[in-house]
Amino acid sequence: MRVLLTGGSGFIGSHIALLLLERGFDVLILDSFVNSSSNVIIRIKRYLDNKDLKYNLQIVNGDIRDKKILDNIFIDSIKENKSIDLVIHLAGLKSVSESLTCPLHYWDVNVLGTLNLLLTMKEYDCYSLVFSSSATIYGLGDSVAINEEHKISPINPYGKTKVAIENMFYDLYSSKINLWKICSLRYFNPVGAHPSAFIGEDPIGLPNNLFPFLTQVAIGRQNHLNVFGDDWNTKDGSGIRDYIHIVDLAEGHLASIDYLNSKDSCLEFINLGSGNGYSVFQIISQFELSTGCKIPFKIKGRRKGDVAICYADISKAKKLLGWSPKRSLEQICLDGWNWQLENPKGYN
Repeated sequence: MRVLLTGGSGFIGSHIALLLLERGFDVLILDSFVNSSSNVIIRIKRYLDNKDLKYNLQIVNGDIRDKKILDNIFIDSIKENKSIDLVIHLAGLKSVSESLTCPLHYWDVNVLGTLNLLLTMKEYDCYSLVFSSSATIYGLGDSVAINEEHKISPINPYGKTKVAIENMFYDLYSSKINLWKICSLRYFNPVGAHPSAFIGEDPIGLPNNLFPFLTQVAIGRQNHLNVFGDDWNTKDGSGIRDYIHIVDLAEGHLASIDYLNSKDSCLEFINLGSGNGYSVFQIISQFELSTGCKIPFKIKGRRKGDVAICYADISKAKKLLGWSPKRSLEQICLDGWNWQLENPKGYN
């Protein structure tokens, strides 16, 4: 089975690519490498070579907004008698803060890029898609465990682009001639790294998320961790979020492929998270306990748009996909730290 993986050199994409190749899929990665390193591909190949695994991996450097590149990918695959069977679409921009300052760029890349991809898929009779959505589409509210029926009300342009894309999926599925099979996976917070330490999270510039910032503090690249609020209505006063091991998340995509292959047509919106809520102080304590590293931190004021508690209800993923996360918070800390320790400057 040949899979087109857009954004396959990113943090999430690289782990999915490695898992697909280990399972015997033929993988074609399309990536512009704007927010990732080409060294990721070298690492993936080295890992597979060390395992003496045979694999078929092809890389195309390009942008999903470029129709000619997409056409060439599908045409060349047909010429090779290896038509693309399914697309996993991860390519796009993902910074909430950046989307607030550059909203048109986010609508261009995320929405128009996805539209371009869907038009091309339709043209070449490829109707199976796994999409990278986000929990940022959910609105603020009193609900703690968020299920897929929770109110959709994003508060930033990034989240709004994800909603626009999901609306496109709904319109496609509702059309008269419906051949589409789509799983839109709403991620919570992917963290950790591959246990081999060959690949992991290497954000460009200052990390926006808790875990990569925490590991950079531990390795000495940052002076301290900022904790945004210690007066939330939680047990220890810090905010509670859902953190899922990146390999568990990648396995959710493989389960989605199996699900799509069992259907004639479908459209499913599915949460992927750990199903547990962890506070910031709990994360710090577990990391210190697991690694022996002391994490200095400073308390800052609450950020606009934050809530006290937010974690996923993953019962739908368990029921439809037969998937559930396997790795503990301790494993997340150990694998994340092992990656940072072995790669103190990331992929550079």
